[in-house]
Amino acid sequence: MDFVSALILLIIVMDPLGNIPPVLTLLEGIRRKRVFILREGAFACAVLVGFLFFGPALLGALNLSQEAIQMAGGIILFIIALKMIFATGPGWIDTAEGGEPILFPVAVPLIAGPSAAATVMLFAAQHPDRMGTWLLAVITASVLSTVVLLGGTALHRVAGRRGLSAIQRLMGLLLTAISVEMILDATRSLL
Repeated sequence: MDFVSALILLIIVMDPLGNIPPVLTLLEGIRRKRVFILREGAFACAVLVGFLFFGPALLGALNLSQEAIQMAGGIILFIIALKMIFATGPGWIDTAEGGEPILFPVAVPLIAGPSAAATVMLFAAQHPDRMGTWLLAVITASVLSTVVLLGGTALHRVAGRRGLSAIQRLMGLLLTAISVEMILDATRSLL
């Protein structure tokens, strides 16, 4: 996997277009919307960089094989893909009034969710010699996701809720194929 493939995979997994509706819901009543999105994007990037550098050590301490990590990553991505394809809405997000949310739920798990964390750990575990490439991919994907969220109001106005939902489902289909390929690669390695 190269930089472009890693970047595309991360953008699909981070799903910035699918995150627009819940983020817009959370932004209702918040005055400094741009500052909020920039801050949450920076938090999400920091979380993913942490998983990139320290996740493989944690997995090593747990004595997990590369095939197990790859298989688990494929399964997680598959489940996330199914949720993207058969989305029922952002009902799990706590939108309680009073103050703006910090770190949760926008930075984690919307931007830097379990699938993004598993993906960056998989990058680092499979090719630890390419950490510079993975770091650049994580930072670039985080910046692009933040930019998409910053333009979320305009995108929502142009595409509408149905248009964004259709794009999210298309990304889910792509992610399904990627996750199945990861599972097949892990199975081939085991055999």
